[in-house]
Amino acid sequence: MESRSSDAGSVAQQARASEQDSHLKKSLGFWSLTATGIGSVIGSGWLLAANAAANFAGPAAIISWLIGGGLMLLIALVFAELGMVRPESGGLVRYPLYTNGRLAASVVGWAMWLSYVGNPPSEASAVVQYASTWWGAVYDSDAHKLTPLGIAVAIGLMALFVVINILGVEAFARANNALTSVKVIIPTLTVILLLISGFDHTSKAGGLHDNIAATGFAPYGYSAALGAIAAGGLIFSYTGFRNIIELSGEARNPRRDIPRAMIVTIVFAVVLYLGLQFAFLGAVPGADAAKGWHLVNFDSPFADLAKLLGMMWLYWLLIADSSISPSGSGIVYTAANSRNVFGLAKNGFFPSAVMKVDPRRGVPIVALLLNFVIGIAFLLPLPSWQQIVQVMSAMAALTFSIGSVSVMVFRRVGYGHEDDHLRGMSLIAPAAFAISSLVIFWEEWDPLYKTIPIVAVGVVWYAVTLVRAHHRDLRDLWGGLWLVVYLVFVYGLSALSSFKGTGTIPAPWDSILVAAGSLVIYAWAVRAGTTFLRDHDEMLEVLDHPKDAVPSTA
Repeated sequence: MESRSSDAGSVAQQARASEQDSHLKKSLGFWSLTATGIGSVIGSGWLLAANAAANFAGPAAIISWLIGGGLMLLIALVFAELGMVRPESGGLVRYPLYTNGRLAASVVGWAMWLSYVGNPPSEASAVVQYASTWWGAVYDSDAHKLTPLGIAVAIGLMALFVVINILGVEAFARANNALTSVKVIIPTLTVILLLISGFDHTSKAGGLHDNIAATGFAPYGYSAALGAIAAGGLIFSYTGFRNIIELSGEARNPRRDIPRAMIVTIVFAVVLYLGLQFAFLGAVPGADAAKGWHLVNFDSPFADLAKLLGMMWLYWLLIADSSISPSGSGIVYTAANSRNVFGLAKNGFFPSAVMKVDPRRGVPIVALLLNFVIGIAFLLPLPSWQQIVQVMSAMAALTFSIGSVSVMVFRRVGYGHEDDHLRGMSLIAPAAFAISSLVIFWEEWDPLYKTIPIVAVGVVWYAVTLVRAHHRDLRDLWGGLWLVVYLVFVYGLSALSSFKGTGTIPAPWDSILVAAGSLVIYAWAVRAGTTFLRDHDEMLEVLDHPKDAVPSTA
């Protein structure tokens, strides 16, 4: 019986968790969930990622968006089933605890938290960067970072995101639904107008055909197109679909609405971002494109292009939207990450006070305030959108892999209803795991090695909780040891790869080796998780606890 404390936290901790879960309001329907997803993917990414992707890959960034979208769709299907089988606020950090124990949950939870906590600062920094067009004092164009005044303004915006969330789930949903409608219209209008200008050779735009002809379709090689998926901000732009899962515990009908909302979100995002990339490539002046796409840098890309093309009304509309889109995404991520902390507190990795939910508003206020403080600490050493996004993308990719393991472990032990199972998951899950590994690998070694200390903290975090625990269950080590081996494997190959590593392993063999090795580790992870969960029947009791159950009727 000694495993009870180490499996799901102390009995008292889980009792408090169930009580706080009951305060969360089940008020989100399909449209609110879809708006949450779309509101997350249309943030600062649509304003800045097309330029960043072109810097990395040139016109081959089109391939980056297609591949990235396909990869994200597979990963989204994995998390959609998890959200149907076990809808729970903060579920993304709870699933690894259920299926693989504390070691896996510590590392993934830490990476998940950091990948989320950096989003409000990134969205706020994007607002400030675009504002530099008319308020030059907030952004240093030469150093490509916020000034001290710009950092102060960004912190003020982050505080506003928190205030809106403190007002309650329904206030959050109303604000997000309204912002999302605006966020859909303006990017769509931008795509149409810039595409028209980009194909008009009498305008100042270079034109899509001529700009591509000037440099070639893949001037930096096709490996650069793969690297852009993570380092160019594409993964960052797509990952908003996860917020649907984070809020699944507040969904009225998760079985029906979660998969639909996630698929709609991903498909919409792929179409939108492809359109934006085509528009950007065609609207850039020919002389600028001919110098090399790595030199094409606009502080406010689409607004600057609109101004260059003489569309001043679109310029001012984009300047206005540069506050709306990132702010809307920042509001959603602020809500989602508070549920992340809520889930981590239920895991026992934060004090129980952090998971306290205000019974009147139905929101975890302490978690909101904690994330705000950590977000400020995140912003200070990384005072630019690109710097934040590079770190966040690697952390986000790491968290994708665990979902594939958890979904198959649940199936192996017979947890969940057949109606909640998506067809083809036995093929989708391992494919998504291998894809997640490749996304981490394609990040390129230079930004990736900087995340090693961050990931190591997750292992230390586990060691601390193990030492503090009154009852230690070393089966947690077996359940999560695969994750440590997996990280050493992917990071080690990255250092030896053609993706700015030593080049010891040439392309495409480096990517093939990562994919093949990942599938072997995936099989180990599922086997270890299945053994772990079958050996801990009290964990299944926690999963089936009636107070945690979420109604499936509208």
